[in-house]
Amino acid sequence: MSFDRIAPHYRWLERLFAGDRLQRARTACFPAEAPRRILSLGEGHGRTLAALRVAYPAAAITCVDASAKMLARARAQAGEGNVEFIHADALTWPVPAGDFDLLVTHFFLDCFPPEQLAVLIPRFATAAAPGAQWLIADFCEPPSGLARWRARIILKILYTCFRIATRLPARRLTPPDPYLVASGFRLKERHHFEWALLHSDRWGRVVE
Repeated sequence: MSFDRIAPHYRWLERLFAGDRLQRARTACFPAEAPRRILSLGEGHGRTLAALRVAYPAAAITCVDASAKMLARARAQAGEGNVEFIHADALTWPVPAGDFDLLVTHFFLDCFPPEQLAVLIPRFATAAAPGAQWLIADFCEPPSGLARWRARIILKILYTCFRIATRLPARRLTPPDPYLVASGFRLKERHHFEWALLHSDRWGRVVE
């Protein structure tokens, strides 16, 4: 999987087809309490990073992405500041244990099939400090009605296009909720947008 081919076009494609809807989902669940250290996985073109830096200017942020071209665009948006950029595959990157009090995976987990999510989510849960929060903005499928059929058509088109352009391993959307619960997280907040095609979540790590 590589997003290098679409990196130069991702920003304008997002604006053309989604306007600011994805960015609204990215920022809907930012916690009120400022985190100390943030880990952003699959940062992409840097819109999440830009919003995090405005919301939490004192936080140290680590951005991990498998696409060097996406990281370059994120770096260009970030400017000077306490941000570390790591070019690495999330499935093989050695995860630092227990260092981060905010994890962010916006429009990232939907790239993986169930067998990879079952590995990836527990691995990155080990990076979460006690009481850490995990933000997820992503696509979802409504439970019934016209909204469900609308979402299925849109998701089918998106997965087909991204599989051709990036060799995306996932062929359909897999909800990450069971893997998060199994990794010690509980849902704290959820908002839906666009006929429930998009959702924004805030999960919290359970403190024993």
